[in-house]
Amino acid sequence: MKTGLTFDTVALDDENSALVIIDQTKLPNEEVILHLQTQQEIHEAIYLLQVRGAPAIGVAAAYGVYLAAKEILEKESGNGTDDYDAFLKAFTEASAYLNSARPTAVNLSWALRRMEQVVRSHADRPVPEIVALLKQEAVAIQEEDIAICRSIGEYGLTLIKPGDGILTHCNAGQLATSRYGTATAPMYLGHEKGYDLHVYADETRPLLQGARLTAYELSKAGIDVTLICDNMASTVMKQGKIQAVFVGCDRVAMNGDAANKIGTSGVAILAKHYGIPFYVCAPSSTIDEKITDGSMIPIEERNGEEISTMWYEKKMTADGVKTYNPAFDVTDHELISAIITENGIARAPYTESLKRMLEGTKGH
Repeated sequence: MKTGLTFDTVALDDENSALVIIDQTKLPNEEVILHLQTQQEIHEAIYLLQVRGAPAIGVAAAYGVYLAAKEILEKESGNGTDDYDAFLKAFTEASAYLNSARPTAVNLSWALRRMEQVVRSHADRPVPEIVALLKQEAVAIQEEDIAICRSIGEYGLTLIKPGDGILTHCNAGQLATSRYGTATAPMYLGHEKGYDLHVYADETRPLLQGARLTAYELSKAGIDVTLICDNMASTVMKQGKIQAVFVGCDRVAMNGDAANKIGTSGVAILAKHYGIPFYVCAPSSTIDEKITDGSMIPIEERNGEEISTMWYEKKMTADGVKTYNPAFDVTDHELISAIITENGIARAPYTESLKRMLEGTKGH
């Protein structure tokens, strides 16, 4: 699948001990590549949405904590020591720091736990060997992400036909993953096969990920994409322009409730009203076995200035006006037609089908 972008969303520059990302806060007007070398820089990049999207955050965290381990090793070597216990303590502190950057996307903690397991399961190895294994694991996480997104695209393509109109919300594209995206993967694959799809991208207030990112990357790939305001979704559905909705997600509960960018649940309600299938594209790593339903998913609340000030030359609210800015909402499983994973398409009852999807990941 060709995506039209000339850069990787997340990459490792091991020679210079840097995490390399495209600064998504500058898109679409500037393509700024950042080389992040400190844990504070990586933490801030995740928090400030310079790197965003659950899969991309997971890959960035894996590379970030590997770089932390590399730095810990260099400091220990300078003291002439190779102390596993000291290394483990410093490593877990670095991991916890990165994990605090964002609370909702489960891939962040998932990737960091996976990296920590490498450290704990090789306690008998010299620390330099453990650091080398951490690099291998981080690379594997990224390679798996690429394969997972392509698989989601192939399953998703079976749910649409040539000429369909597709609505998507926020950005679950290449910019949110290592390559292809999740919700956009069927669009890229369909485009490659000549499906002549017509994509409608919600602008996605207040951070405009749909306007700045989804419309940008799809247009770069030559896909027919039309940008609409969030409150226009009902109109385009009523006009018969939409045959399916594809969205990504940051966390899926075991009953099928799914957390995604704020506004997603409203789109799902509209799709239900108009009889349009609503599909959630979810790598199995976003399925949280510890969460039984959506009420247990923590929802990040962000600074109200993103609503009142960020995109305007002057503040657009009167002094003293309060703001409420949750970054995500939870779509009830009853509104979801299917959840598309790399292991297949899960349908209700999700308590059973999601377990089967997870069982397909054993051994990875």
